[in-house]
Amino acid sequence: MMDEVIEQETIVWKGYLACFGNDSCLIQSPWILDGDCVFGADSDHTTLTVAAIQLMQSKGCNLDSINSLQDVEASIITLTTGVEVVQSSEDESVELSADWDLCIADDARVVICKTDSELELELWQPEGTIEVDADFHQEITAAWQRECAPNHVSQGAYISKQQYYEGAAARLTLMGQELDGEMIWPPRQMDNNGLAIPQASTSLHGVATIESWTKLAPAGAPSEFSFRAPILGGITTVFVRFEQGPRGVFLLVDDEDNNPKIGDQVQFVTRRIYAQEAFIRYGLKCQIIKE
Repeated sequence: MMDEVIEQETIVWKGYLACFGNDSCLIQSPWILDGDCVFGADSDHTTLTVAAIQLMQSKGCNLDSINSLQDVEASIITLTTGVEVVQSSEDESVELSADWDLCIADDARVVICKTDSELELELWQPEGTIEVDADFHQEITAAWQRECAPNHVSQGAYISKQQYYEGAAARLTLMGQELDGEMIWPPRQMDNNGLAIPQASTSLHGVATIESWTKLAPAGAPSEFSFRAPILGGITTVFVRFEQGPRGVFLLVDDEDNNPKIGDQVQFVTRRIYAQEAFIRYGLKCQIIKE
């Protein structure tokens, strides 16, 4: 017996394709290779899960926690969305007790549904899929595998796992500080006079304006991107201004053709940034809002 069939309308959400029902959400990469759904250049199951939860939250769903296998970075999902990920362990000592399940497909799709739901997900045929170049997909996949190898350490600025997590929450949620009527981002521990300032407590709006941009040639890109920059044709960064005042530098998403212009509006999406020592650094990238 089927409790629900997911609605067939395709929602374009943070660079992905999704369909949403009262008790479920399916989200997938738009990229197709030989009939199979595959990841874009900087996406994986973790970034898909973050986007799915954010879509459900935007629709008014109250998710406190979800059950999941050990196939996603639980800490990144929690830092970004506030949703606890209850993951099973190999010895099955952890009881999966959440009301929602995260189901991860063999391809580039994830489903979040109520634990007691029975869904016929295969009925959904999304609109807007894109055929990816086979050679490009093979090359970018191989580059990520090399980058994620345990013995790979960038020759550029080294950021330890601990250092990354110290600032990850504020960066992934655009959480800033108010000081003397001004917004500060990223958060600081002290002001210009060396005095302690309040912790970050105010979230910036998720839309900003491009004030400048630069495309780094493959040979000029930081070594963190040395494997992928030649395949991508370089790395594009944008300097953006938020409505509340702060400015910042972000990468543009890799899995789209980007032609930024000054004055373009961008939104922020969670993507892979780079990897060192078998640990992927996730962060926010900019996605140009198409008119």
